[in-house]
Amino acid sequence: MSKTILITGASSGIGKETAKFFQTKGWNVIATMRTPEKEEELTQLDNILITRLDVTESSSIHGSMAEGIQKFGRIDVLLNNAGYGAYGPLEAFPMENICRQFNTNVIGLLETTKAILPHFRANKAGIIVNISSIGGQMTFPLSTLYHGTKFAVEGLSEALHYELEPFGVKVKIVEPGMIRTDFGGRSFDFVNNETIEEYQGTVQKLFAHWGSVGEHASEPSVVAEVIWTAVTDGTSTLRYRAGKDAVELLDNRKAQDDEFFIGNIKKQIGL
Repeated sequence: MSKTILITGASSGIGKETAKFFQTKGWNVIATMRTPEKEEELTQLDNILITRLDVTESSSIHGSMAEGIQKFGRIDVLLNNAGYGAYGPLEAFPMENICRQFNTNVIGLLETTKAILPHFRANKAGIIVNISSIGGQMTFPLSTLYHGTKFAVEGLSEALHYELEPFGVKVKIVEPGMIRTDFGGRSFDFVNNETIEEYQGTVQKLFAHWGSVGEHASEPSVVAEVIWTAVTDGTSTLRYRAGKDAVELLDNRKAQDDEFFIGNIKKQIGL
């Protein structure tokens, strides 16, 4: 019997690439997104259910899971991939944007996870893969909100590991580095207030730095392959890095104290 994975945020980038990757491996895929009516590529593939799920709407979370179970019989893996990045000086952000960032990246992930747990408990099996980031272990300037959410994902995932392991459910964290997706487009919320002059030097230098490192970004397929490993390796490994830059940066972060590492980041950006 083929296994089934439910993926949030499958309309583009890592989510879509993972849906295609698992489908080629013979899995059933529940590819969820906020606007499934716009999807054209995944609809052409066998054993993929395209359905609506917005992690900020409870009814869509439960509805997509019920639809997936009805079609494929069960769900074996939940991939919490939906999310976006809010960047800019904290002082410039309206509270509405701050809440949206945490509601999507943290509360939405928690609610989606909570919704699948009765199904996994009944099956005494299941795997939850949470997409974090190198930004869940280290930080860059003007990323207070994004890093806050990804540090939260790391902590809640690690703690959840203890809760779920006794009844056969595993938790995995995938930490991508710079990935060539639309993260700088619809998955990117940059807020700035140019009248607050004190932040503008940092804004300009950071944008210049992003432009240079973006040229060396990995393809989303790299992350899809790491997710596949996390799901199928049969181990209790908690964290998986995705991308050469992720390996290098996180090794450096682990080996260096705060002062040295943060000083090096400042030097690279020119702060």
